[in-house]
Amino acid sequence: MSQPTTLRRLPAVLLASALAVSLAACGSSGSSSDAKPAEGSKAADAAVFPRSVKHAMGTAEIKAQPKKVVVLDSGELDDVTLLGITPVGAVAPHLKTEGGFPAYLKGKVDGTKDVGPSAEPNLELIASLKPDLILTSKVRHEKVYDKLNAIAPTVMTETTGFPWKENLAIHAQALGKEAEAAKALKAYETKAAQLGKTITEKNAGKVPTVSVVRFVAGPTRLYAKASFSGVVLKDTGLARPVPQDVDKAMLEVGPELINQADADLVFVTVATDPTKTKQAEVQATPVWQGLTAVKNSKVFNVPDETWMSGIGVQAAEQMLGDIAKAAGVDAPK
Repeated sequence: MSQPTTLRRLPAVLLASALAVSLAACGSSGSSSDAKPAEGSKAADAAVFPRSVKHAMGTAEIKAQPKKVVVLDSGELDDVTLLGITPVGAVAPHLKTEGGFPAYLKGKVDGTKDVGPSAEPNLELIASLKPDLILTSKVRHEKVYDKLNAIAPTVMTETTGFPWKENLAIHAQALGKEAEAAKALKAYETKAAQLGKTITEKNAGKVPTVSVVRFVAGPTRLYAKASFSGVVLKDTGLARPVPQDVDKAMLEVGPELINQADADLVFVTVATDPTKTKQAEVQATPVWQGLTAVKNSKVFNVPDETWMSGIGVQAAEQMLGDIAKAAGVDAPK
């Protein structure tokens, strides 16, 4: 789905000012919504509470700066831990090969209760934690919004994935941590741009193409620009193969069309047990074996929990490390 030009241009400035936050849906959801901070909120003084936060389901009235936070998706988990908060409750990634919370957040979720599964969060357990804020998205939990909001003020973004920077802005506003979020996002964007420049310089000025392939229990997915990984790759300035250089979240292809993944560097993730996917079948085909990256030994297996499920600054920085290693350059500090 084509995204508005204004949305694609939103950087850390949006976080710092906490002005209009435009939410665009993932390619699969086909919906959009606008969320704006309430009039009179003082973004310059993040500690000012009470405050009203407009979001995808209405307006949340937050009386004091939240200390006990429950998050119901992985993007929200990345955001709150980025901002120095250990949530009292969280949902572990809904697609994973290992149990528990993401390994890349080790040490940041000590004592956090798993209130999953994602499809049906344990409302009784959430209530027992006595949170003062719940963060999630409409696409995940619209049906239980009223029940969640009865437990604690609940802020919902429209969706997850592609608008992760705009979602961070809303989460930061609800937490009273706009300045911290803006600083972290700016630092990440600086690192991403520097990494792309370094890789291009190493390639004698040629910008390499990068492809993202995900094996799931169904058709193989090639991730395009309107996705979390697509945004990160755009931030680096690296090129995408033509089929993936589109304003969609992803393309689903069969083994006979895996040539659409052809690129200088190919990153591969697996969402579930590999035996439940078509990975072995696809990678055994002449079409896969004929890919430029395969012939040049430039196919890299990377964690699904960061490239797909992370959906935040911390996961994005993990991606930068993977890209740097694959390209044979030092990761940006």
